[in-house]
Amino acid sequence: MLVKVKKYGDRNVIDLSEWGRPVARVVARFLKQKPVSVMQITTFHLLLTLFCAWLILEGNTIIACFLLVVKGIIDAVDGELARIRERPSHVGRYWDTVADTIGLIAVMGAFGRHFGWEPRLTFALILATLFQYSLFNHYSILMRNLGSGDTTSRVDEREKPVAYAWEKQANVNLFHTIYLIFFSWQDRIISGLSGRGSKNLVFELTASSSLGFGMQSLIIFGLALTENLGYLPELVLGLNMVVMALVFLRSRL
Repeated sequence: MLVKVKKYGDRNVIDLSEWGRPVARVVARFLKQKPVSVMQITTFHLLLTLFCAWLILEGNTIIACFLLVVKGIIDAVDGELARIRERPSHVGRYWDTVADTIGLIAVMGAFGRHFGWEPRLTFALILATLFQYSLFNHYSILMRNLGSGDTTSRVDEREKPVAYAWEKQANVNLFHTIYLIFFSWQDRIISGLSGRGSKNLVFELTASSSLGFGMQSLIIFGLALTENLGYLPELVLGLNMVVMALVFLRSRL
């Protein structure tokens, strides 16, 4: 679908993972004048993800996977709300990554327990998914830079950002340190593998967007409805890795 969003500035991009953003934008407009912070929304979708993990452990996989789709929409609300309020946040950007990663580990660990996967397989699926999310984030940021869109996220986060007027530098420093310790290695690996990228990044953005949580949650929900969740390893370690390889190849040509 064609999604024209401020996130990418003046770029009209085909972002397969952005299917829920129109709904998220409506919700963000509703919340604009409400006493709800962006950080609270991020924390809420983390708690929802942890609830989904519990549902998976209890065997309620269809409900859990449906709520993961809902989580994907809520995950876009915090960013939209920050843009509508014109209050981007470095702390919010780092906390969103931390929350997504905690949620991913919890959900994939729950699937591993539910299906009796060996710990090594569960670990491999978590690691592969982290790289897939990082790949999409990498090209999403590059596309935003091309279109003069949202600039809060950066490809290289090693340099400590200066806090906005509405956030404390001490909080930015803390979350930046957490990000560097636990997540910067992913950025460096993906940047090293991706090469320069094509001139307009159209293929890289569109292909990698199929690996974003928004699109992946729909696919996983489809697997749940058709009772094929047992194919999750094949999806994450098979099909998704092929997409990653194609993106890397195109980016280096």
